[in-house]
Amino acid sequence: MTERLAARQVVALMTDGSSFTEIPYPAGQSAPDGPLGWDGYDASRARAVERTGEHESVVCGTGTIEGTPAVLIAFEFGFLGGSLGERTGDRLEAAYAHARAHRLPVVPLVATGGSRMQEGMLALTQLQRVARQSALTREAGLPQIAVLRDPTTGGGWATLGAGADVSLALPGAQIGFAGSRVRPPDADPSAYTAEAQVAAGAVDGVVRPGELRGRLARWLHLLTAPSTTPAPPPAPLGTTDLPSTGWAAVQRARSPRRPRADAYLDAYFTHRVTISGDRCGGADPDGMLCGFGEHDGRTIAYAAQTGTATRPAGYRTATRLIRLADRLGIPVLTLVDTPGAANDAEAERQGVGAAIADLFGTVASARTPITTLLIGEGGSGGALALAAPGNTWATPDSYFSVIGPEMAAAILKRGEGEVEATADQLRIRPHDLVGLGVVRGVVEG
Repeated sequence: MTERLAARQVVALMTDGSSFTEIPYPAGQSAPDGPLGWDGYDASRARAVERTGEHESVVCGTGTIEGTPAVLIAFEFGFLGGSLGERTGDRLEAAYAHARAHRLPVVPLVATGGSRMQEGMLALTQLQRVARQSALTREAGLPQIAVLRDPTTGGGWATLGAGADVSLALPGAQIGFAGSRVRPPDADPSAYTAEAQVAAGAVDGVVRPGELRGRLARWLHLLTAPSTTPAPPPAPLGTTDLPSTGWAAVQRARSPRRPRADAYLDAYFTHRVTISGDRCGGADPDGMLCGFGEHDGRTIAYAAQTGTATRPAGYRTATRLIRLADRLGIPVLTLVDTPGAANDAEAERQGVGAAIADLFGTVASARTPITTLLIGEGGSGGALALAAPGNTWATPDSYFSVIGPEMAAAILKRGEGEVEATADQLRIRPHDLVGLGVVRGVVEG
C-alpha cells in the first residue's frame, strides 16, 4: 500500500473481503461551472471523473475492519486534489449522520489539499459542516480514528484529521495546515511531515502501510467496548513488606531497581495501543504514558507517570486521554509515580499550573470510573492531580507526600540532619496513608 493509492484501493486494503457498501448520497445539483460560475470548472470535473471513475473527492460507506464495523470516508486525491466542495460536504454530512444512526465509529482515510478554489467561500464553509458533524458524533459517544495519507493539508487536516479522537499517519506523509504551495519560501519542509507532527503532539503515531489495517482494527476493537466496572488495581511487582520508616519508604520509591510504569502496564494488559501528544504543540513521551489496553477481556484506558518530573504536555495528554475515555464510557487506570511536576522556567512558560488545574478538574468531573495505583513517588500536587479521589491504592514500595522530605525540611528551616525525621513526621508510608484515609489500601501480591 502506498500513500497515493486511489480511494477504493485504500478501502479494499482496510476492509474485510467485500464488506464495503457505499451509503446513499444526496442528489445535489451544481450550477453550470459551479456556484461561482468559474470558467472551465465543469471541464475540470469531467476530466477528474474520467481519470478516477469517481464523481466526487470522497467515497463514503460502511465496512468491517477485522470484524469491527465502521463508517469509512476515503478521499480520492486524484479528483481535484481531494479538495472539499459543496457536494463533498453533502457526502461527509451523510456519512456522519449514518454513523450516528447506526452507532458506528468513523474512520476518515484522508488525502486532501484543502478547500476547492473554484467554489470559493462556499467550499471553505464546508469545514463548518464537517466540524458540526464531528462534534455531534463525539457527543454521541462514537470514536473517530483518522488515517492521514499523503498529503493531508488545509481544512481537511484542521477538521477530519486533527479533529479526530486518534490520528495515525503513514510514514513521510505531508501533514500540515499550510500546503506546499502556500508556505513561506524559506519554510523547512521537514516541519510538515507525519514524523514532525508526532513530535509536536498533533499526531498519535506513524504506522507503516503493511501494519495499518491491524493497528486500526485494534484501535476500533478497544474504543468500541464500553464498561461501567472500575479497573481493578494491578498487583505489586516489587517488594511486598512495608517500610519501617518514612525515610525508608522514600528510599524504596527512589530505588532504580523498583518496577516502573512500563513493567506494570506490560503485566496488566494483554495488548495496548498508545496515544501521544497534547494537541497543542507538546508531547511528554518520557514522562507520561497514555493509551488503551485489554485487561481480562475488557478495555481499560491508562495514564501512567514514569518516575520523572512530569512536563505540562504530559498532564495535558493525560487530560485528553481521560476525557476521551469518559466520552466513550471506558474505565481508566492511572499510575502515579513522579517526584513532582517539572518546575523549570520552560515548564512555567508552557503553562504547567494551568495544565495541572485542567487535569484536576477532569479527574474530578469524570463520569467513568477511575482507579489509581501509587507505584513509586507521589510528589505533591503534580502527583495528586492524576489520583482518583476515594479510589487510590498504593504499593508497598511507594510514598505520597505534600512535598519531598528534603524540600519540606528546607521550607521549615531545618538542617540536612533533620530530613529523615521530617519524613517520619509527614506520615508518608503506604500504611500511614491508609490510616489518614488518603488511599484505600495497600495492594497485595
